[in-house]
Amino acid sequence: MTLPLSLPAFRSRIVPVVVITDPKQAAPLADALLEGGIDVIEITLRHPAALAAIEAAARHAPGLCVGAGTVTRPEEAQRVKDAGARFALSPGMTPALLDAVQAAQLPFVPGVMTPGEVMTARDAGYGLVKLFPAAQAGGLNMLKALAGPLPDMRFCPTGGVSPENLSSFLQQPNVALVGGSWLTPADVLTRGDWATVTRLAREASAQAQSLAAQAGA
Repeated sequence: MTLPLSLPAFRSRIVPVVVITDPKQAAPLADALLEGGIDVIEITLRHPAALAAIEAAARHAPGLCVGAGTVTRPEEAQRVKDAGARFALSPGMTPALLDAVQAAQLPFVPGVMTPGEVMTARDAGYGLVKLFPAAQAGGLNMLKALAGPLPDMRFCPTGGVSPENLSSFLQQPNVALVGGSWLTPADVLTRGDWATVTRLAREASAQAQSLAAQAGA
């Protein structure tokens, strides 16, 4: 069995989950996130502009690790890689999708919601999975419960993560990173309020850095 590729390196434990409706938003959004201390993004395939936005962000900001989200069909794996995505995430997984990301040589974070799905992902060689939708799956309580029988797995909870519970998620030992849409509200992107994106990114980064400092103390 060919093992999945590791994720590319990035510092942030917070992955903004973004729906971009106009590719022109991609470059200033990338700059705003980097200025706020976040060097990774998940641009979801929930809008026809997504591939062009991935390409624009990857070309404009090499320092931003651009990922493609909501990758649910096998044919999308090669398309997002060709557009410039350095990794992909999905709300779930199928055998055909796992085969496609392997064929495309694309680092991948499969989505899970149940212990059986976590075990399936582990059997396929994945040590990091996306718990989605995290709130509906049980949130922190689910992550704590999974830590017992599956201590070797790490999670990226997405769906229900907010500034109010961010610290609780990041302090959970089996959480490697989190995904969240609060950093890039749709109305903020529409009006091009990049200063607000930078502020939200900086606040989230400060929370993560504070936790890291406490853990290392």
